[in-house]
Amino acid sequence: MSPSVIGCDVIDRTISPYGVIHSHRLLLANWGIAPALNKIFNMSELGYASEHSTIDVRRRIMTARTRNLTLNRFINIEERLEYTQHPTDNTKTLLTQEATINVEHIPLTSYVETLVAKTLNTNATKVFYST
Repeated sequence: MSPSVIGCDVIDRTISPYGVIHSHRLLLANWGIAPALNKIFNMSELGYASEHSTIDVRRRIMTARTRNLTLNRFINIEERLEYTQHPTDNTKTLLTQEATINVEHIPLTSYVETLVAKTLNTNATKVFYST
């Protein structure tokens, strides 16, 4: 789990007949948003998101689709992560990340989209090591 996540509630979790785990979680995270966005929205850096994930042990794939709930009238961020086993080194994991950002109903839409994209990119490059 990302070190920015400070709270997590499991809403639903099931296991399919094929052994695939499906989860729906509500996340509370420190978004680490740009100070300029803080001023525009007058908000704290904490925000809620809904995450739907699957873990397919047989295929060795984990996917997570996350969508923000905080400020979703103005900013919609949909992020998709896919973790797979490295094709030539089974001690490594590959991560594919995609994010879609839509900003509406506020002035400076393009500026806000750029700030959000930069924040996502900065957060994506942070590395979390566990020992």
